[in-house]
Amino acid sequence: MIYSRSAEYAIRALVHIATLPPAEYTMAKTIAAEANIPAHFLAKILQDLARDGFLKSNKGPRGGFRLSLPAEDLSMLRIVEAVDGSGRFDRCIGGSPECNDRAACGMHDSWKALRSRIIDYLGGTSVADLAKALGEKRKLLTRSRRK
Repeated sequence: MIYSRSAEYAIRALVHIATLPPAEYTMAKTIAAEANIPAHFLAKILQDLARDGFLKSNKGPRGGFRLSLPAEDLSMLRIVEAVDGSGRFDRCIGGSPECNDRAACGMHDSWKALRSRIIDYLGGTSVADLAKALGEKRKLLTRSRRK
């Protein structure tokens, strides 16, 4: 897995929130139901994201969560590092604690090249990009169902 289940859920939740009008709040249970994420798990993730400055939260009947930054400014890499910790991709893919550029394991060189591509993709893909792609996919699915 490139990133944890928590990071996956965080990305899915932020993409869902990004599809809403800018000032609109949504409840964790609504996001959980629509994004097929366990509600109790998502609530903790959203609280952490709010504490880290990704989301604004508001209590009350019209409360919930909304993005605190433009979706264009939220890269997948930034989210993964916030949830999983920075340096996740620096560890040896084979689990060797001694593996590094000078004392490389057998997978080091191939992992180093792949890691670079993964980091470039995650860093270059924003929540806005994912929300746009999701919206386009939903439109295509709606059209194909009508036929």
